[in-house]
Amino acid sequence: MSFFDKPLAGNSAEQPDLFDLLRGRIEPSEVSNAQQTDESLALDEQSEAGGETEADSGRLPSEARRALVGLLRHGVIMADNKRLQFEALCRYRAPIEAHLADMYLRLLLDEQAGLAILLQQEAEELDEDDEISSLIVRRTLTLYDTLLLLVLRKHYQERQNAGEQRVIIDIDRVDVALRPFLPLTNSSRSDRRQLSGALKIMKDRKILAAVRGDEERFEITPVIRYVVNAAFLEQMLEEYLKLATGASLSEEQEASDV
Repeated sequence: MSFFDKPLAGNSAEQPDLFDLLRGRIEPSEVSNAQQTDESLALDEQSEAGGETEADSGRLPSEARRALVGLLRHGVIMADNKRLQFEALCRYRAPIEAHLADMYLRLLLDEQAGLAILLQQEAEELDEDDEISSLIVRRTLTLYDTLLLLVLRKHYQERQNAGEQRVIIDIDRVDVALRPFLPLTNSSRSDRRQLSGALKIMKDRKILAAVRGDEERFEITPVIRYVVNAAFLEQMLEEYLKLATGASLSEEQEASDV
């Protein structure tokens, strides 16, 4: 069991449970009982053309509904690539939050970072053992993905402290940063294919963004700040490094005994 099987220690009320970030996105079929999905998807498709449906009589303005559908479909909206949707979420924050509350969901909105995240309501607000109350599917990370997440968070923190506005990292740097932890993964050397697959997962979860024209470089998005806080980062890195060192010494001892 990894530490991702429980909420991060020391998180503030504004920080989401890790699973709320690293979940599979909500499929439209999962919210069909909460809203008219077909109409919502039609609105979303028409947003690019600026059109409206004939039955445009919902309680929310059309631009707010389009932003809400985008949030429900993707889980994360960033101003850098969805500026109009993000602005609509800010403008209609109160009614959108009320709508989400009806589905046991909540909105985390960081206007300064240009980031909106869809979260499950706090556990105490939900009925115990009530699966119907949860629309967000939680997924446990593998140990390798956990280590990758910590390495990315550490690099993000270091570059932010150095004053960088955009934090870029390349695959070689990630590979080097992961090597001290390899004994924990039962691997004696790095596997570039495994790393590429894990990086793709982070891209799918909006923790990483592609750098145009360079497939081996990635931008670490502000989403990662809400996944692992700074204090918890140092604690977990220290513990995992101790475990990795112990595992490496055990392997060396076994080799010498043969």
